[in-house]
Amino acid sequence: MAETSTIARPYAKAAFEHAVAKDALDEWSGMLARVAQVVGDDDMRARVLGNPKLSSAQKADVVVDVCGDAVNDDLKNFVRLVGQKGRLAALGAIAEQFEVLKAQQEKRVEVEIVSAFPLAEAQEQSLASALAKRLNREISITTQVDKTLLGGVILRAGDTVIDGSVRGRLNRLQEALSA
Repeated sequence: MAETSTIARPYAKAAFEHAVAKDALDEWSGMLARVAQVVGDDDMRARVLGNPKLSSAQKADVVVDVCGDAVNDDLKNFVRLVGQKGRLAALGAIAEQFEVLKAQQEKRVEVEIVSAFPLAEAQEQSLASALAKRLNREISITTQVDKTLLGGVILRAGDTVIDGSVRGRLNRLQEALSA
C-alpha cells in the first residue's frame, strides 16, 4: 500500500489549485481542517471508516453529513470524490499538504526554535529577522526548551534544519575524530 502522503499529494494539489482559482484559500483551509478533524475522530474511524458494511460512497456521505454547513458544495463534492477512490483516511494528510502549499503561496513558513534555555523576546526577534532575510519568507515562530542541548539552538523551518546546539557540535566533533 502506498504511503498516505504519496496518496494525499495529488488530491491536495487539486484542492489547492481549485481554491486558488476560486480565490478561496482561507475558506478551503478551514473547511479541510474541519473535514480532517471529523475523519481523524476515533469514533468516526471505528464506526464508519472501518465499517466493511458501508460502501465508499456511503462513508463519504456520512463524513459530509457530519461536517454539515461547515463545508460548501465544492468541498462536499471533493470529499465524495476522495471517498469514491477509497481514500477518506487520507483526508488528514490532504489537509496538511494543502497547508504546506498555502504557506508556499503566501511566502510564509513556520519555524520551530528549540533552545537549551528560554529565549528573550529580543533573541526571538533577532532570529526571526535573520531567518526571514535568509529564507525570503514571512516567519512564524514557536519555541521549545530542551535542557539536553546544553546550549545553542536548533531551528526547523520545513525541511531545513539548522543545528547550532552544543550537543550537535559535540556530535559532529566526535564523528570527525572517529572518521
